Amino acid sequence: MLAINTIIFDLGAVLIDWNPEYVFKNYFDTEEEKKYFFEEVCTMDWNEDQDAGKPIDEAVEERIKLFPDWEKPIRDYYDRWSEMLKGPIPDSVEIFRELKKNGTLRFYALTNWSQELFPIALSRFDFLFWFDGRVVSGEEKIRKPFPEIYERLLDRYQVSRSNALFIDDNLRNIKAAEALNINSIHFQDPEQLRSELQLYGLL
Repeated sequence: MLAINTIIFDLGAVLIDWNPEYVFKNYFDTEEEKKYFFEEVCTMDWNEDQDAGKPIDEAVEERIKLFPDWEKPIRDYYDRWSEMLKGPIPDSVEIFRELKKNGTLRFYALTNWSQELFPIALSRFDFLFWFDGRVVSGEEKIRKPFPEIYERLLDRYQVSRSNALFIDDNLRNIKAAEALNINSIHFQDPEQLRSELQLYGLL
């Protein structure tokens, strides 16, 4: 059995329910419009530029110049961003709570998140203060899956990769961690996470 002493959590879709659908589910007249908006206008790649430190106002104005007919939904993407932040994922937070009771584990957050928006999460979710430290992409100006952000966390907090366990819902990010020899769990739902943590002997 691996001697895991450190758990590294992703936040969005693991501990926190964030989804643009909460704003845009019934926003457009047709499903085709919504599909075009997310695939061509406000894409996940575009959002990740802001996660990596690009100023939101600058990103919005650039997008409006490219897609002037879509100005309102482009502005609403970040003007209504707090509505996308639905709340905690209760069963995942409960797992975090149980792991904390272990008393011998260290916990870190490694998240792709805009520096401008992360304070909103800090103001809403007390469990974000349960971590021993965190690395936020917007503050670091580098994001997952680039290896530099993983290495930054390991170096900053003196974490041994062989004793760490990384949890993320994005398979791309999991593969990047595994390429750095960091043990990983590809999160799918809290029940599956609990089962895999039990296999590690952590619950």
